[in-house]
Amino acid sequence: MDRLRNTVRPYAWGSTTAIPALLGTEPTGEPQAEMWLGAHPGAPSRTDRGDGTATLADLIAADPQAELGPEAVAAFGPTLPFLLKVLAAGTPLSIQAHPTRSQARSGFAAEEAAGIPVDAPHRNYKDANHKPELICALDEFEGLCGFRRPAAAADLMASLDVPGLAPLIDVLRAKPEGEALADVLSAVLTMTGPEAERTVSDVARAVTAAAPGDPTGAMAGYAFAAAEYPGDTGLIAALLLNFVRLQPGEALYLGAGVPHAYLRGTGVEIMANSDNVLRCGLTPKHIDVPELLRVVEFRATDPDVLRPAAAADGEHHYPVPIDEFRLSRYVLGAEGAELPGRAPQILLCTDGTATLTAADGSSLDLARGQSVFLPADGSTTALAGPDATVFRATVTL
Repeated sequence: MDRLRNTVRPYAWGSTTAIPALLGTEPTGEPQAEMWLGAHPGAPSRTDRGDGTATLADLIAADPQAELGPEAVAAFGPTLPFLLKVLAAGTPLSIQAHPTRSQARSGFAAEEAAGIPVDAPHRNYKDANHKPELICALDEFEGLCGFRRPAAAADLMASLDVPGLAPLIDVLRAKPEGEALADVLSAVLTMTGPEAERTVSDVARAVTAAAPGDPTGAMAGYAFAAAEYPGDTGLIAALLLNFVRLQPGEALYLGAGVPHAYLRGTGVEIMANSDNVLRCGLTPKHIDVPELLRVVEFRATDPDVLRPAAAADGEHHYPVPIDEFRLSRYVLGAEGAELPGRAPQILLCTDGTATLTAADGSSLDLARGQSVFLPADGSTTALAGPDATVFRATVTL
């Protein structure tokens, strides 16, 4: 059982207080956006097995079979296939979408061949992997997820009474779903000049005025984004997306091509081991419009909020249609739980104190904010701790 030391990423949109509160540390006054738990080369977790500190990535690379288990290596290769994060949004993240595996492979290869440095601000593909992801709320969490139906998006825009939106409304009402969404998003992302500035400003005023009378909270969410990103045409793109509010323990799965943005709140996020992001608004960062339009799936969806019931051992499992990651939230009672050891796993305690007991009788306590890596040695680990909440990240075999 390897206790982990994890890197906190100070992205500008991060909360200044949420991650320090989880870790029991004093806020620095600077944003702390994401804590990464895993072996991604961008910020691998570190641990000490008695002979000095090493990264989890290096330990796995030295002996993938022992760390990940033969089944996981056969299924996913000699690297940890998932990345676990604590995400704390104090301001909205960019509207974004992620590529399929084939799109990531071709995009990464093309940028490598072009000699674009991996850390270049205009680079789209940091690796050759896809990035499906799941976010589980730790507190009330607001976001945008997937396209509204064109008629619903048109009605929303029309309710704002902004003249500059009229051409977009006409397209949404006249064309088939996929064509309408693609044409409107493309038009929004290429808007420039005084007319675009005036339309964005008018939309910002309209959503702010409508927020107090909107029981869904969507207008308040759009107003929040407008205040944080004044003049950004991504505000209009946001009107095309479904507003979602998660309560603690509820989750959303986001597959390839689904446009989304997190507005505010704290959650545990798990994804395939990738950092590939195509942005489309609410950001000062690079937006590659042609590549984004190639990656986005122009299909309306209803956000599927996951609310799993607890099993007898306190496990809340969030089912997803991929095998690279499997996320569970354990709300422990007096009985505790037994964790099989066929696959690699990372545990994160978010409330109370949990105790792990290995097959050889050794034990380790996990306090709030602490985490551990369990190699796939085939043995069962006991998890106990009345009133503790522990997230378990692993794979499906």
